[in-house]
Amino acid sequence: MYRSARLLLVPLCLSSLSLGCGGDEVKYTPRGAPSVPANLPPVPNVPQKPLKNGDEYTVWGASYSLRSRVHNKDVADKEIKLVGYITKTNLGEAPACAVHKTGKADGDNCDPPVPAFWVGDTKDAAEKDSIKVMGWASNFANIYDAVEKYKKDNAEDHKDVRFDVAIPNPVPNTGAKVRITGTYGGTYTRHTTGTEANPIMGVMTLDKLEYLEKPAEPGKLPGMK
Repeated sequence: MYRSARLLLVPLCLSSLSLGCGGDEVKYTPRGAPSVPANLPPVPNVPQKPLKNGDEYTVWGASYSLRSRVHNKDVADKEIKLVGYITKTNLGEAPACAVHKTGKADGDNCDPPVPAFWVGDTKDAAEKDSIKVMGWASNFANIYDAVEKYKKDNAEDHKDVRFDVAIPNPVPNTGAKVRITGTYGGTYTRHTTGTEANPIMGVMTLDKLEYLEKPAEPGKLPGMK
């Protein structure tokens, strides 16, 4: 009889647990957030650089767009306008065998670079932050003729016949601020001796140059006055 009574009490107590059988209900007490501050690095101060000013690209904007999956189609192998400062030229690298008038051959062992200058967003921009501009002169002989011609007042533009483009007047030199119109992309193919590629900053093939600020002195080749 006692055993039957104990067996009946077990299911009765289990069914009554929700009513507090066997003890008082424990009240939930919420805990506050940890008081130890998180050791996080400061938010980086990323400068906001403009891609364009109107329809004119900055050097940073053009090169950023070239590398961008979203904007690449807007600049790659397209004609654009680029504004910046001439930060460097390779006129001083012309070997003596290439410094002469047009109509004379450089010689079999003469291997001059393709005339070029670089454009950056500031006058002191490094070469790695500048865009190389080519296609404005096919050789140093055409630059030689342009330097001599532009010494005269009101001289007409000297045209590079091979490239069918006028060599800028004055001849490009560092410090000048320019607006360049031409084809921009990762490679340069106008020259007949081969191609040049720069997938990071790109290469500009010049069709037209406008001076916004002229250089203090025109560019010239080694040995020229």
